[in-house]
Amino acid sequence: MAEPGMTELCDRSAVELRALMRRREISPVELLNSCLARIAAVNPTLNAVVALDAPGARAAALDAEASFRADDTPPALTGLPVGIKDLNETKGLRTTFGSPLYADHVPLEDTGVVRRLRAAGGIVAAKTNTPEFGAGANTDNAVYGFTGNPFDPLKTCAGSSGGSAVALATSMLPLCNGSDLGGSLRTPAAFCGVVGLRPTPGLVAKTAPAVPTSPLSVEGPMGRSVADLALLLSALAGEDPDDLYSRPFETAPLAELQPVDLGKLKVAVSEDLGFAPVDEEIRGLFRERVGAFRHLFRETQDRDPAMADANRVFEVLRSVGFLAAHLEKVERQPDKVGANVTANVKLGLTFDAKDVAWASERHGRIARDFSALMEEVDLLIAPGASAKPFAKGQSYPAEINGKPLDTYIHWVAISYGLTLTGHPVLCLPCGLDGDGMPFGLQIVGRRWDERRLLSIGAALERALAELPGCAPPRPDIAALST
Repeated sequence: MAEPGMTELCDRSAVELRALMRRREISPVELLNSCLARIAAVNPTLNAVVALDAPGARAAALDAEASFRADDTPPALTGLPVGIKDLNETKGLRTTFGSPLYADHVPLEDTGVVRRLRAAGGIVAAKTNTPEFGAGANTDNAVYGFTGNPFDPLKTCAGSSGGSAVALATSMLPLCNGSDLGGSLRTPAAFCGVVGLRPTPGLVAKTAPAVPTSPLSVEGPMGRSVADLALLLSALAGEDPDDLYSRPFETAPLAELQPVDLGKLKVAVSEDLGFAPVDEEIRGLFRERVGAFRHLFRETQDRDPAMADANRVFEVLRSVGFLAAHLEKVERQPDKVGANVTANVKLGLTFDAKDVAWASERHGRIARDFSALMEEVDLLIAPGASAKPFAKGQSYPAEINGKPLDTYIHWVAISYGLTLTGHPVLCLPCGLDGDGMPFGLQIVGRRWDERRLLSIGAALERALAELPGCAPPRPDIAALST
């Protein structure tokens, strides 16, 4: 039985919609109309979709209809509307990066991620909101404003892929892309009750990254289920000469994830990765949820990875990217660059080559130690976020458990610690917290083995749906529409 307020065509999974269109039981135009109607109903409340190309999307939907009539096996995403994070350039569709510097920017070409999605048949229907240049784990900017959480519009959806997470949670779009540096994809997924994947660096190629030798920032898929996410990943993954880390990847098996017996897995569980500040309520809820499903595995051990100096390492290496991408903007047009980007550039200028050398060496040790741990276990599970969704107008939690944070990004240490490992991280929803807000888990797998991680994730997703308090949450669409 459908949940209250979740009865429209747009509420069905991307995998199901794809099958229905291939059997010609529904048309791409019908699906697009359903998505546009949902956007019109709930986006005024949430502000997740910030640029919309309805005419272009309708033309693409008509082309998809023709494709289904002419070909029994069209590309994987044919007929499916896709939301594009507003950090990815889209040909003919306004792309602002959340910055006044680009408020009127309409690209002449698609970036690589968008090209691959179109080549796979995806209908680029809309752009989703992001903070300025993705900086600040809170989706708010001077161009479009604040994006609210679908479970409480007066609270944050996190960031920087917040618009994509909200669009998915409310079924405005069946698939959306995101990107992740220190948790930009995972934290919004956790806060909005959807699924997100930070892949192994290079699995989803980036176009001309500012620091081509850095593995910290990645592009990744988001969806309402693991199967939907895997479908999107099948279109995104693969080699591209623009990305030094990319390599060929066989995507076909992602369409049919292989069953996994959770009872054969050895799992490590960590509340804080041994170093991250974590709200005591989150700790308690994490223990409770893990207690509800730890029996599913052959062995579950409480074990923290070795991550000494992770805060400083990430701070230094992150600053290199900010200097490469934004120093010139801050120097030439400081009045048009926001506080987060400016602060990160200024912080970067305080480091020297010795700091970068130290951070690079220590980063290597963290990654090697973690790889050694992952040779002993199949998964590591940690909380999806260190804090609960906070109020609109608050940029970040100033403290956790009464202790002031060292920096404004310290509250996402639970995710950026895993960034440093280079391992893929799947974010799965796991019920609600005491305030009725989504609670999520980070599931870490082995490098370049996304196929197995997603197969395990799909099995765990099915198991959680049957456990009291662990099922994926859904927002109240009727309330958001009024």
